[in-house]
Amino acid sequence: MSTGPFQKITIVGAGAIGGWLGVHVAQTRGAGAQPLGVLARGDTLSALKKNGLQLHQGGQCLQVPVQAESDAAQLGVQDLVIISVKAPALAVVAQQVGPLLGPDTVVLTAMNGVPWWFLHGFGGPVAGRALHAVDPQGEIARALPAAHIVGCVVHASCSVDAPGVVRHHFGDGLIIGEPSGAVTPRVEALHALLRQASFNASVSAQIQKDIWYKLWGNMTVNPISAFTGATTDRILDDPLVRQFLSGVMLEAKSIGAKMGIEIAQDPEDRHAVTRKLGAFRTSMLQDVDAGKPVELDALVTAVRELGQLTQVATPLTDVLLGLSRLHAQGLGLYAGASNAEEPRP
Repeated sequence: MSTGPFQKITIVGAGAIGGWLGVHVAQTRGAGAQPLGVLARGDTLSALKKNGLQLHQGGQCLQVPVQAESDAAQLGVQDLVIISVKAPALAVVAQQVGPLLGPDTVVLTAMNGVPWWFLHGFGGPVAGRALHAVDPQGEIARALPAAHIVGCVVHASCSVDAPGVVRHHFGDGLIIGEPSGAVTPRVEALHALLRQASFNASVSAQIQKDIWYKLWGNMTVNPISAFTGATTDRILDDPLVRQFLSGVMLEAKSIGAKMGIEIAQDPEDRHAVTRKLGAFRTSMLQDVDAGKPVELDALVTAVRELGQLTQVATPLTDVLLGLSRLHAQGLGLYAGASNAEEPRP
């Protein structure tokens, strides 16, 4: 089989989602093709070098060999780089991936929350603005120029059993799109690759809307689960908590409308979607349990900042952020302080 124009592919972040993506993409490689590259470190690097990348899915264990390196220079310039790391790790990772990028390298960002490139060529009155909440010094934007970026929204649940060993639970949806909304040859080629790799992939005419819609659900249940320890069913079953969630979502809905990404649904419609997933522990709660930094800035602080930029009041979002970061700071899982305390001109 052929991977089209993407002969050299590297995964940055072989965790739950990155590992799942990597195994499926690696299986599209024909005989004699260059092995999938993985940029990793620590126990994950050791496990990948010894056993390759493993995925438990549908009662099977899929295993693929990879070229795992801790130094991007050992992998060299790639045609496609898939970045799937937690948002708090991105600033450091961005400084390491330079050797992977050539003039035509495509960087697919498969991450949760509002990305640093969100307002690149988009956003109506706030188009082109940098987001301090997710890239306070502009280091990520300099290391990963927006011209390389194709956005990706993942609708799937995976977890890590052990370093280099991933388990898929449900979902296989990937939505990709250029920040500009254009349907370019590189997006068409990437869509073909992902379909070939057995993903339910589609191309969006406005990837920011898909990012915002997914955020609309997880910006509330993720942090609330993190500081309460509750699964999503318990969160939604409490009428007072559900009312609070709905209020936060209405604030985000108003912000989206100001930027040109209308959400046609009501919060209760989105709650119904979440309920269908059953009793599950959110990714942020899993991070708290594992003692890993939480993604508050990409999921909540960025929404507060976008509220300031669009002049939409966010009193309930402010409460959610304050309680969430106080809890995470107490556990040593949030290094940010007050990223967006006052509106900036």
